[in-house]
Amino acid sequence: MPNLDSLDTLFVVSAFFFQIVLIAHFALRRWRFPLAIRWGWIVYTLSLAATLVSVILLLGGKPWALWLGGLLYLAWAAFGFTVEYVKEIQWRRPIVWPVFGPYVFLYLAAVMFYWWPLALVWKPLWYVYAVLFVVSTVLNVTSHRSAQT
Repeated sequence: MPNLDSLDTLFVVSAFFFQIVLIAHFALRRWRFPLAIRWGWIVYTLSLAATLVSVILLLGGKPWALWLGGLLYLAWAAFGFTVEYVKEIQWRRPIVWPVFGPYVFLYLAAVMFYWWPLALVWKPLWYVYAVLFVVSTVLNVTSHRSAQT
């Protein structure tokens, strides 16, 4: 592994923490749906810490690819929290496209801007994250199906 400075390490830790939180949430939603709904807001509020990390990376002179993920996470979280917890919109079944489109776009943008820049830090991290992304995606997709049965 290359010699990473403290800001690179902060980015790597925050990127993997984000994906692990998603995996835990999607697993909980798959097997304990009511509990996931009750505590799912925590996933959104963790975006505040991610935003702080992004600001630290930005002020530390890191390239935009390393700090954009946290800001995108904040955008996705603000939208998702508003839709799911403030307005309580049921948008997944049936799909409400004006909610589904921005929600999925912001979610994928946040995930990608944690994942792709890992290749700039150390390429093997990119591959590890890819495996975690697949696990997260499988749990995410199957948790929606489980909730309906």
